[in-house]
Amino acid sequence: MRYLGLDLGTKSLGVSVSDFSNTFAMPYQTLHFPENEYESVIDALEKIVKEKKITDFVLGLPKNMDNSCGFAAQRSQDFAELLKQKFCLPVHFVDERLTTKEAERILLQADKSRKKRKKVIDNVASSLILETFLKERIEHERK
Repeated sequence: MRYLGLDLGTKSLGVSVSDFSNTFAMPYQTLHFPENEYESVIDALEKIVKEKKITDFVLGLPKNMDNSCGFAAQRSQDFAELLKQKFCLPVHFVDERLTTKEAERILLQADKSRKKRKKVIDNVASSLILETFLKERIEHERK
């Protein structure tokens, strides 16, 4: 198994990849697209899925702070359906509340300029989403 972590925005998609042991999440790239035109990233994702031998997607689910699902969460759920239709691979959701803030904190600690942070923040957020999933999976297997 190999997982592809995804952080969906309105104009970009952060992508990360698990290592072969499914222990670590590594930022891979950010895909950009016209606002809300999610189908336009499918070809790029197809190349990544084939190249990296991906078996599952891990997609951030941006819940509201009160644990409810709003517009952003619905957007992710709709994107998950698109992924399932196009790839016939499982899609796992991870609560992504505050992952972008955590990614920003990590990049600030690494002393990245605002311009550099903007280029990589979606990648870092997607790796945090995937890392959360991998940790939960390992903990579940131990039980």
